[in-house]
Amino acid sequence: MTTPLQTSPANGKQAILMAICLAALVLPMSFTGGSVATPFIGRTFDATPQDLAWITNAFMLSFGSLLMASGTLADRYGRKRLFTWGMSLFMVVSVLLASVQNIFWLDTLRAAQGVAAAAALSSGTAALAQEFEGHARTRAFSLLGTTFGVGLAFGPLLSGVLIEHLGWRAIFLSTALIAGLSLIFAIPRMRESRSDHEHGLDVTGLLTFSGMLVAFTIAVILAPEQGWSDPITLCLLAIAATFLLLFIVVENRASAPVLDLALFRFPRFIGVQILPIGTCYCYIVLIVLLPFRFIGVEGSSASEAGLIMMALSGPMLVVPLIAAFLTRWFSAGLLCGIGFLIAAAGLYWLSTEMVGNRFQIIAAMLLIGIGTGLPWGLMDGLAISVVPKERAGMAAGIFNTTRVASEGVALAITLAVLAALIAHQLGDRVSHSLTPGECRSIAQRLVMGDMAHAVTSVEQVSVGVLRACYLAGFNTLLQILSVFSVFSAAAALMFLGRLGSTNPKAQPITERGSHSPN
Repeated sequence: MTTPLQTSPANGKQAILMAICLAALVLPMSFTGGSVATPFIGRTFDATPQDLAWITNAFMLSFGSLLMASGTLADRYGRKRLFTWGMSLFMVVSVLLASVQNIFWLDTLRAAQGVAAAAALSSGTAALAQEFEGHARTRAFSLLGTTFGVGLAFGPLLSGVLIEHLGWRAIFLSTALIAGLSLIFAIPRMRESRSDHEHGLDVTGLLTFSGMLVAFTIAVILAPEQGWSDPITLCLLAIAATFLLLFIVVENRASAPVLDLALFRFPRFIGVQILPIGTCYCYIVLIVLLPFRFIGVEGSSASEAGLIMMALSGPMLVVPLIAAFLTRWFSAGLLCGIGFLIAAAGLYWLSTEMVGNRFQIIAAMLLIGIGTGLPWGLMDGLAISVVPKERAGMAAGIFNTTRVASEGVALAITLAVLAALIAHQLGDRVSHSLTPGECRSIAQRLVMGDMAHAVTSVEQVSVGVLRACYLAGFNTLLQILSVFSVFSAAAALMFLGRLGSTNPKAQPITERGSHSPN
């Protein structure tokens, strides 16, 4: 049961919805904006590839590792309170990011921005679940998802325009402005609410989960340059595995675990968690990698790259709504499986693109966006059904943790794989000019879109050769991602294929892991 601590004004629901939608708008803009700005930040601070990788990974790691804890804190201490503190911190940190003078503090502040984003997202979605019922709740969450899609769709374009006219620092000032607007709507109208059930914060579970994510991500970031057999890399991987085992032990013994592992006994719960993992590899990683390619390697302007990126993210404005409409006739699992297959076809088509064929690039990206939009529009609604309403914060925390933690891990893995593929191409084509260590170092530069430093570090290799090696490696990566998307389609059909239409008849799972009677 949820206890309201104050009464919202009768006309306050729309203001609350507006506040949370603005938060949902600013979070993807922070993600995509950082990607577009990365090549320009690298030139400003003369940063290393590892420094540039942390611009995105620092945000994603702190964001993903704290979402479950934020959901629990929102349920216990108040959804409005945590939302207000989260958005306030987000606004302040964004202003500081716009004035930072070195790459170390920029990466550090990006981690702090992720902490604020976790608090705002978990508490905001939980608060929204308390304000609306029935069809009104469905419409509210549909609008929330559409707003998130708007941030993904227009974030790269807006970031490109801001960079060209005002510089990359303007990106962070724009997110601070939107966060401030969200607070203006939220503070006077949002009512305070919390769960009547007392659930302590599982600190040990949170620390072991975060330790696992951090150790694994650092290992994957360092491996392309230092090697997978390097003692530091192996040590970090061993630490990550140890934290994973400790997390499982701790969660099985905790009275109020941050993640109820008993839920994994249910195929439907597993299926729901597979959906965001699949979308990471067919969509999210491209949101980061393609701006590096268009701006840093191919030499496109920031606004041109942002405009091209619209082909990938634009479908998120309409396809999720179409997916919800189609559930009247087709099961959610079937639609998700079809979506992943469409995305796989788009990824493979993009991998066969000839240099300079903008039409094929845009068409393939459009196909990927359409395919991803089908599971994207359904997975939030499916996730809400697995726990009782009074644990809405925990439900949002579990699903969003899977989504965001998967994004951080998927990004680190794909960056490492792409670096290895490019280094292999360089070794095959210019082995007479470069040592294996030099190949790995140049590959890291190219992966982060730093063609300028890659060229100056190896004057004996032409820009054309470097670009050809990059594109060959990138196309191989796209084919790998295409295969992974096919496996995601098979998993969605296996675990979710029997789920019914809108508001599936599958019964929600209670806190003890049993089906609640309907």
